[in-house]
Amino acid sequence: MAHGLECMMNSARLFAAPPAFALGLLAGCAVGPRFVHPAAPNVAAYTRPAAAPRLIAGSGEPAQRLAMGEEPPAAWWHLFHCASLDGLIEQAVARNQTLEAARTTLAEAQAAVSEARGGYFPQIDLAAQAERERGPAFALPLLPARQRLPLYDLFSVGSSVSFAPDVFGLTARNVEEREALARMRQYELQAARLTLAGQVVAQSVAIASLRLQIDTTEQIVADDVRDLDLVRRKVAAGKAPRSDLPTATVQLATDRARLPALEQQRAVAEDALAVLVGDAPAEWREPSLSLADFRLPAVLPVSLPSALVHRRPDILATEAAMHATSAAVGVATAQMYPSVQLSAALSTAALTADGLFGPGSGVWALAGGVTAPLFHGGALAARRREAVDAYRGSVARYRQTVLLAFAQVADTLRALGHDAASVTDERAAEDAAGAALAMQRASYAAGRSNLLQLVDVERSERQARLGHARATAQRLVDSAQLLVAMGGGWWQESAR
Repeated sequence: MAHGLECMMNSARLFAAPPAFALGLLAGCAVGPRFVHPAAPNVAAYTRPAAAPRLIAGSGEPAQRLAMGEEPPAAWWHLFHCASLDGLIEQAVARNQTLEAARTTLAEAQAAVSEARGGYFPQIDLAAQAERERGPAFALPLLPARQRLPLYDLFSVGSSVSFAPDVFGLTARNVEEREALARMRQYELQAARLTLAGQVVAQSVAIASLRLQIDTTEQIVADDVRDLDLVRRKVAAGKAPRSDLPTATVQLATDRARLPALEQQRAVAEDALAVLVGDAPAEWREPSLSLADFRLPAVLPVSLPSALVHRRPDILATEAAMHATSAAVGVATAQMYPSVQLSAALSTAALTADGLFGPGSGVWALAGGVTAPLFHGGALAARRREAVDAYRGSVARYRQTVLLAFAQVADTLRALGHDAASVTDERAAEDAAGAALAMQRASYAAGRSNLLQLVDVERSERQARLGHARATAQRLVDSAQLLVAMGGGWWQESAR
């Protein structure tokens, strides 16, 4: 309020001051709060020490480690060393329609900033007018009785200038609000790019994983066909009971039934990837992707929590929105103070077009005025309270966004630790099940075991192979999710 009183005193001195000094009085008066960027939370880690993840994998699986305090590269997906993935993300960034909508929204916000900045400058207009009229009416008492008013033409050409000095910072706060909203749109665009890249990685890995699962299931079906042929031969030779035949037939049908569901999942993932890269599913031909094309990042950079709040674009977008609501409080406050309007006009007028620029045709006018709100039924005060409440809500949303970001990082770190343990166990199970299956097939072929024993071991080996494929894919996806949760290093690209 003291700042507002100072601005009111400056405006009162405005009309008695020399022009140059008056301009100085009009500068720098902006009522309302001055935005202060929130400090980073005093948090040193994402998880409790007892819950810190261990990314060490065994059974020949690739190892990973966390690099605390390091930042991910701008093109973080290059850590997977997959040329097909690089091409897909490049295509998605260029053609994705959600990203294009975010770009146009940013351009719209930037245009709004330019519009708001126009309030700092005088408004100059040029007008030309030609009219024919009978009059003027005030000449009636001067004319003889029954004489009609004269009919004449009037031509005028001139310019006018109007300027509203920003005495209490209404224009400044408007510009500040629009600039904050433009920054919010900029960060939202970066967040959309980051999310898009993460989705492309996730769908690409899902497609590769499903292809491996489909190939594995097809191999299982081929094994079932071979087992069924073996059972038929043993039954025909009298070396196996006839009841083994329907058991082998059911096993073949059961494993074949798994294929349509896997094919459908792959089709859905391929269609989703087509949309991400900006193509219709019928027109897009996805590259051949396999899990072998992806290399697990050996080192995963992890920003400190104090740095993350200044890096993640969703947090920065929420902070910019908070800044915009703070500036809106200033706008609502400035509207409660007087406004000053200055105007000038210079034109030429004549009764004929030829005389427009003749001697004595010049017309000019100067005007200045002040409008002060006296009674608006409480609307102005209510508008300011509304802005203050909106600001408080934006502060809460910012804090919630930070908490959710920390939780996302913590969840992903724990998931990577579980992934390392899971892929180790799945690999060991697959190796053990493969060895057991080879021995059981030899035993069955030699007549030392029955079909039920073979089918049970085969089922265990199949589950182990599929489980290892899923665990490998999940480790890749969670690695990408951590890089996304770190902000993806977009600021390094922006700094170039």
